Amino acid sequence: MKKDVIKLIDIHTHILFDVDDGPKNESDSLNMLKQAAMEGITDIVCTSHAMHPQYHVQYSKVEEQVSALQQLLQDHQISITLHTGHEVRLNDELLPRLQQKELHTLAHSHYILLELPSNTIPAYTKEMIRRLKSAGYTPILAHPERNHAIRENPKRLDDLILEGAFTQITTGSLTGLFGKEVQRLSLALVRANYIHTIGSDAHNVSTRKFCYQAALQYLAKKNEVEVVDRLLMNNASVLANKPIMPLELEDIAVRKRWLLF
Repeated sequence: MKKDVIKLIDIHTHILFDVDDGPKNESDSLNMLKQAAMEGITDIVCTSHAMHPQYHVQYSKVEEQVSALQQLLQDHQISITLHTGHEVRLNDELLPRLQQKELHTLAHSHYILLELPSNTIPAYTKEMIRRLKSAGYTPILAHPERNHAIRENPKRLDDLILEGAFTQITTGSLTGLFGKEVQRLSLALVRANYIHTIGSDAHNVSTRKFCYQAALQYLAKKNEVEVVDRLLMNNASVLANKPIMPLELEDIAVRKRWLLF
């Protein structure tokens, strides 16, 4: 792994405090940022929930907290750069809200982190991807390996990717945080070129921590060093608002017992 060459950029985190199911106060956020620094992470996109059934963090609140936490990092001499973002739940009002600057893209890029419902892929998902692409946005599907419908049949991702969406694997999925079945499916998706970026989806320093180094080491042990470099370079492309080059999708080796959830 070229860790000394390729920056460690986390494009999916819940680092802002007292806004959603992430840290509760500034001290909790600081502890998370210290943990991120120990992992070697240099840049963090702060992707608090938006348009979620339980949480919607206002556009201005994200900007306000990112600025305040960046000053906190400077005060504690922690070399991490924070960027604005949202994890946007799929919704039919998504595009106008984006165009009205009520939702953050990832680090002011044309990429938007799009969250599907936990159990399903709504019938209008493909149409929403088309509409976003036509308007100049590129959706990145957050943690598809944890979506129940995709876990039942990973090939359901085909149409979404072929329509122009990219995907983001969760570091904890690779380390086994969400169970062995999700871990095995995650590796299969990575090997079949269904995964384009990586993010921690960190919420705290205990049960939902960054797991960044552990995830990269897991892939390296599985002889996927080139994948590690590709995921990290794609993350850098997101931050720089540059194109990601998708690879041709290959067959996913799915064991029948993976379907038993």
